[in-house]
Amino acid sequence: MDPNTPIDTSGLYRDITGFAQDTPTWLQHLAEVWTEAGLLLFGVLFVAAWWRARRRGSRALAIAVLAPLATAVAYVVSELLKSAVDEERPCRAVAGAAASLVQCPPAGDWSFPSNHSTIAGAAAVALALAWRSLAWLTLPMAVLMAFSRVFVGVHYPHDVAIGLALGAVVAFLAVRGGTRACARIVDSMRSSSTPAVRWFAGPGDRAGQTPHPAEAAAAAHGTAPGAGQGRGRD
Repeated sequence: MDPNTPIDTSGLYRDITGFAQDTPTWLQHLAEVWTEAGLLLFGVLFVAAWWRARRRGSRALAIAVLAPLATAVAYVVSELLKSAVDEERPCRAVAGAAASLVQCPPAGDWSFPSNHSTIAGAAAVALALAWRSLAWLTLPMAVLMAFSRVFVGVHYPHDVAIGLALGAVVAFLAVRGGTRACARIVDSMRSSSTPAVRWFAGPGDRAGQTPHPAEAAAAAHGTAPGAGQGRGRD
């Protein structure tokens, strides 16, 4: 075992990678693809959450916009921790383990924590905050992505477990801490005179929103669409 490894899960690593070698080839290929494709799917869900939130209140859009930003913050925290710990990859450090299904990352590309798992944990929680009904999809996705990193042989189990937890906590705190300030920015964007900015922010929930200044001025002068219509004669 690598002396820099903070927790000894090398035995479990051997068990999982040994099991992986005995699985059908199609399942091995699926795990190899999922370990990267899952990140792309999270990206698609970020866009979907933003698009959905454009027609909702300022707080909803703020959370949707913060979701990918919080995930990026979690990744940076993971990278800083990875550089501080300097844990060797198990595909080089664990004696007697089955060969990894994918090429072992080069020396200096440290193992703890798993960046993929940190990103997955952060994205899963941030998306669940932005779109609650997505939790049933994003949380299992994150767990499967984390497990796939051990399955293909490039991380210890503790790398991915702590990565998931780290990402989830950082994303939760980042979203919760930034929502109020971001919601104020969204309000400003929705009343901006720049069409591209208003398009990005979306129309919002019109029922509970302050109208755009141009619309308010038109209404005040009775020139808004429909103004003065429907009045009976004296």
